[in-house]
Amino acid sequence: MDVVAIGETMIQFTPQSQGLMRHAESFNAKIAGAETNTLIGLSRLGHTTGWISKLGEDEFGRRIMMSIRGEGVDTSQVQLDPQFRTGTFFKEIIREGEVRIQYYRENSAASTLKPGDIQENYIGKATYLLITGITPALSPSAKETIFQSIKFAKKHGVKIVFDPNLRKKLWDEETARQTLLEIAGQSEIVLPGISEGQFLFGTNEPEKMAESFLQLGASLVVVKTGEEGAYYAQEHTSGSVKGFEVGNMIDPVGAGDSFAAGLLSGLLDKESIDDSVKRACAMGALTVTVKGDYEGLPDKKRLEQFMSSVEKEDISR
Repeated sequence: MDVVAIGETMIQFTPQSQGLMRHAESFNAKIAGAETNTLIGLSRLGHTTGWISKLGEDEFGRRIMMSIRGEGVDTSQVQLDPQFRTGTFFKEIIREGEVRIQYYRENSAASTLKPGDIQENYIGKATYLLITGITPALSPSAKETIFQSIKFAKKHGVKIVFDPNLRKKLWDEETARQTLLEIAGQSEIVLPGISEGQFLFGTNEPEKMAESFLQLGASLVVVKTGEEGAYYAQEHTSGSVKGFEVGNMIDPVGAGDSFAAGLLSGLLDKESIDDSVKRACAMGALTVTVKGDYEGLPDKKRLEQFMSSVEKEDISR
């Protein structure tokens, strides 16, 4: 198994028309989950992936299971729980650029994840274990589950990849800061955004936040800098990678998850750090051109065509 991830996937409802949700008469339903977005992206690029989670034994849970399994992600470690429901949330688009999110994830099936739900041998088969800062925020038992999975990964030499993916609505800031720093300190690869570096270290400078994560113990830090691209740092090397221009941005949600998929894909394919970060930036760019968290994720052929076409445009300028 190339990459295993633990996390919640929910059903997202979005009104078909803009404006206050109280006036909505119909909704679109989509699947949304940071970890599964990355796993789907990796699967489409030809890598083997596995998802560990819980879903309600309800129609929403079955839809999520069917969709993610259909993308080639192994779901053998996902439990359908008859006692708890699948998490949902609403994305209210009041007007262009003004979006509000309302979560209904308290007491969801995924929030009941506990250490006993994790199979050591399943994690031990992976090359990478992907963790985000969302899962430990769901509940105390989910937090314990994440730290148990880290122990299993360390025991079997599985590299831990951590995207802080800060969600302030889910927990108090002091607990969030302490937990995210503790996980980062046990991770080989850390993928923060600028806002997360600001939250954790009080700086919005990629170089300074990368150095802070390296001092905690990470061997590779890749800071996502939005449209500008990314900055990466290791103990003896560092560099910046320019982002890919895509013109009109349709939906920025899921870009960071796609970025993680591109980076891990490059590393799994034994590409250099620089080329892996370029692949990550390309994946993020392609994702924002399509509405939906993962619908714009490319297969390897389309990704290579996109990167090649952009590089040719740069040369011709």
